[in-house]
Amino acid sequence: MKGMEYRGVKSVDGPIVIVKRTDNVFYGEIAAVRDRTGEKRTGRVIDVSDEYAVVQIFGSTSGIDLENTTVEFLDSPMELRVSEGLLGRIFNGLGKPIDGYPEIISSKKINVNGYPINPYARVYPRDFIQTGISAIDGMNTLIRGQKLPIFSGNGLPHNKLAAQIIRQAQIRNSDEDFVMVFAGMGIKYDVARFFINTFEKSGVLSKVVMFQSLADAPSIERIITPRCALTAAEYLAYEKGMHVLVVMTDMTNYCEALREISTTRGEVPGRKGYPGYLYSDLAELYERAGKIKGSKGSITQIPILTMPNDDISHPIPDLTGYITEGQIVLDRELAQKGTYPPVAGLPSLSRLMKDGIGPEMTREDHKDVSSQLFAAYSKVKTIRNLASIIGEEELSDIDKMYLRFGEAFETQFLAQDEFENRTIEQTLDIGWKTLSLLPRDELYRIKSEFIEKYMGPAETATENPAE
Repeated sequence: MKGMEYRGVKSVDGPIVIVKRTDNVFYGEIAAVRDRTGEKRTGRVIDVSDEYAVVQIFGSTSGIDLENTTVEFLDSPMELRVSEGLLGRIFNGLGKPIDGYPEIISSKKINVNGYPINPYARVYPRDFIQTGISAIDGMNTLIRGQKLPIFSGNGLPHNKLAAQIIRQAQIRNSDEDFVMVFAGMGIKYDVARFFINTFEKSGVLSKVVMFQSLADAPSIERIITPRCALTAAEYLAYEKGMHVLVVMTDMTNYCEALREISTTRGEVPGRKGYPGYLYSDLAELYERAGKIKGSKGSITQIPILTMPNDDISHPIPDLTGYITEGQIVLDRELAQKGTYPPVAGLPSLSRLMKDGIGPEMTREDHKDVSSQLFAAYSKVKTIRNLASIIGEEELSDIDKMYLRFGEAFETQFLAQDEFENRTIEQTLDIGWKTLSLLPRDELYRIKSEFIEKYMGPAETATENPAE
């Protein structure tokens, strides 16, 4: 019966408390657990059987004993109180304010687990989002309603890149509301402080909702954090008609928390010890992005994950790549050269890019320039490998031109200051400038009319810059 407290628990194992099941207990239900002193702790039902219910406590289980502890099932799932007052606020991973201001004043509460979206109700993403970063806008374009993760590694500037995207992201040729939701899972205090200071200095904090679960927070809080953030995003997008950009970091910490909880529950492990339901659990989060018929709002996701040992075949980036529409991969070699942002040219990909670029969206030459840059840079990688074997002096003249192009591509197109906000026109113009280092007959992926329009007539152009 709801509203009643039941005395005694079966066992306590870390944050896991196993209690005797009562009628109508359901998965995800919130429970109040009180120890012998009356101190209240909140938990969530994470498993049920015919006889027992498994409750994970949000915090420490110190002081909880088997005989004197009482449990009350609250007959409601984990919920987030929402209103437009969310904007400009900072919360912990469970949705409690940590910025010194009071709770959100609103009678509306929403289940943080979300609700399934009818696939038929989804609208195909097509609108270009300008981030001001050439490596993304030019070659891995972000589309409104897309899921485009950043694959990084320890020590790489993914946090700096995420902050820059949040500062600069805008919808071209539109005055529609564009707000951000930030979810930090298992992040260190200095990282949390970096994001807050960055948003305050740039003046965008008033349109950012921040959820922060620090590294010393319980594992279960990391599981709830992205769900709270996405619930806030869904409210702002689908009920208030805003366009929302959600940045979630670090998804690796989230998956580690899943593995820890799975091990504590004694579940059969999958690849590298992660639970077998890792794919479906990640899909629950990633698929909460998109556009829906009947609502002018949208949710665009940029999950950030650090690849253990820079291994892109690790289960976390591997499964994420199956669910999302591409990835932006950060390259350690570029970072060691001092290039920012160190976006790897070849492994990075945006599968929805083709639907959001071109005339009236970006520029007519965007697709051709991007394709040619990919092709030319791919050849640069091959030539560099060859040069490391036979020596650069043994290369042909055309190979040496490609090496010069590769250097210009990395230092002029990819590299930019963290506060430099380039328009898509500036990005494409820089792309043309680097491609001009190659002979025109090598630009086989660009229409001849575009070459003549953006590089000038052939007789007045410099065909061989090496001479």
